[in-house]
Amino acid sequence: MDLQQMRYVVAVAETGGFTRAAERCHVVQSALSHQVARLEKELGARLFERTSRRVRLTAAGEAFLPAARQALEAAERARAEVAAASGQIRGTLTVGSIPTVTAVDLPAILGDFRRRYPQVRIHLRAGASERLVGQVRDGALDAAFLGVPPGFRTQGVRDRELALGRHVAVVAPDHPLATRDRVDLGALAGELFVDFADGSAARAQSDAAFAAAGLRREVAFEVSGVELMARMVRNGLGIALLPELFAAGLHGLRGVPLTNGPVRVERLVWSRAAPSPAAAAFLALLDVDTRLPAA
Repeated sequence: MDLQQMRYVVAVAETGGFTRAAERCHVVQSALSHQVARLEKELGARLFERTSRRVRLTAAGEAFLPAARQALEAAERARAEVAAASGQIRGTLTVGSIPTVTAVDLPAILGDFRRRYPQVRIHLRAGASERLVGQVRDGALDAAFLGVPPGFRTQGVRDRELALGRHVAVVAPDHPLATRDRVDLGALAGELFVDFADGSAARAQSDAAFAAAGLRREVAFEVSGVELMARMVRNGLGIALLPELFAAGLHGLRGVPLTNGPVRVERLVWSRAAPSPAAAAFLALLDVDTRLPAA
């Protein structure tokens, strides 16, 4: 068993076929299939069920895949650590972020990082705050930028508060509220809202603010991204509540300040384990002390 065989198995599992896996790995399909077959013979079990229409993991394949990924990640980490010992930062940096982050200029930070460490592969993953925390905890992300209510507690990760900001009511330019200098939640209670999915941290901030004011509201449209949210507000389907600094950058919409609106805390989270050389270099750009607490 070798790392290349594991790499082929992971590629087949992720692409769903031997042809696409071979294209990803830059080898001919026959060579990839031969190596997977050799590995199956060594293990004494088939890893894939092959039909004319699809390729899928067997029970043995499902059991093998996580271990194969861990082995590949450990090998890459070992190479990165050796390179770091000689003063070179290599490997992979995977960062997660909410779409509405404003506490940092993330593109600028990642651009600076790439100029400093051109041998590091950078990946950015967008998602909801609660999901990003789990991915950092599980090791799928090196760090993540969250936007959460003030009482939100992160579990199993290290974290730092970056900024605290207020939401504004985001309305179309011809909406009756667009000319107001300031409104309270009571003035919004009769409006239809466009918001994120129920149960998400982004939605909870607004729900909590209305509940604290003793008000109910109707969320008529649930969306997964701010681009669709902005388009729906722009077309008069409803209004939205978004962080003030982020809303200021939305073309063709008006952000109306709220007297009792939601408050959002932006946080940076990273793993409790020792970071990889690439992750440590990224966190250093953010002035984060990555030394582990004394036992």
